[in-house]
Amino acid sequence: MSVLSQKIVAYFSLIKFGHTVFALPFAFIGFFLAIFRDHYIFQPKLLLLMLLCMVFARSAAMAFNRYIDRDFDALNPRTTNREIPAGVISSKAAFWFVVVNCILFVATTFFINKLCFYLAPVALFIILFYSYTKRFTALCHIVLGVGLSLAPIGAYLSVTGTFTLLPVLFSLLVLLWVSGFDIIYALQDEGFDKSQQLYSVPSVLGVVKAIFVARMLHSIAAMLVVLIGVLAHLNLIYWLGAIIYISMLYFQHRLVKPSHLSKVNIAFINTNSIASICFALCTIFSLLF
Repeated sequence: MSVLSQKIVAYFSLIKFGHTVFALPFAFIGFFLAIFRDHYIFQPKLLLLMLLCMVFARSAAMAFNRYIDRDFDALNPRTTNREIPAGVISSKAAFWFVVVNCILFVATTFFINKLCFYLAPVALFIILFYSYTKRFTALCHIVLGVGLSLAPIGAYLSVTGTFTLLPVLFSLLVLLWVSGFDIIYALQDEGFDKSQQLYSVPSVLGVVKAIFVARMLHSIAAMLVVLIGVLAHLNLIYWLGAIIYISMLYFQHRLVKPSHLSKVNIAFINTNSIASICFALCTIFSLLF
């Protein structure tokens, strides 16, 4: 593998490109909600711009998180092999990668519409601010959820330039879902977070109560999935996706128990990936037909 190829792979790893399967499917929901339900004209160029915004925003957020947390990552046995502490990517290079992606994100919104362009700095603030929150509040999981919840409403705004209830409900669903599974993911670092005086629901409440909080958030998310289907009068294709989505949430909590955390990564990556992709596909086809 060439040096350039190695660098490209390293940056893909830095931003955890595979984790785009969490928010990106919901961005497609927001986009096609405007096309199929509200009857806006499909514009391939607009879809491309929306996708570029997702890529630039997420790349900036993930790289900034790795940059800000580099010293903690170097101390945590679970994260010492990440690109910055391992020396694969320098701190300076990671910082400028963030700056470039932020500029590209704002520049791309300029070609979408005025509202998206004016809101771009707000979106950037939210997704970058998350990286600091673990230093002073256990609500960091909620802030992450807010950041990812911008995907469906942002994609909808890119087409319509207006706010309506349904995309906001999908954004609320993402907020609850992401906050819940981020609490589950944070279970791995409960002891380390305590030792470094970092805040998370597991480090503040303990493993048992943290899992309970995650279950409550996901239970509300499941109810919201049902509410969306009822309010929008969506057909059986949507309800198939809803069943898969809720089943994956349930299965996630079957995998993770206070005395058995070895399957946290399986619960985090596999079940959530299946949930988001299947739910998005079924929702979009439901809107189409």
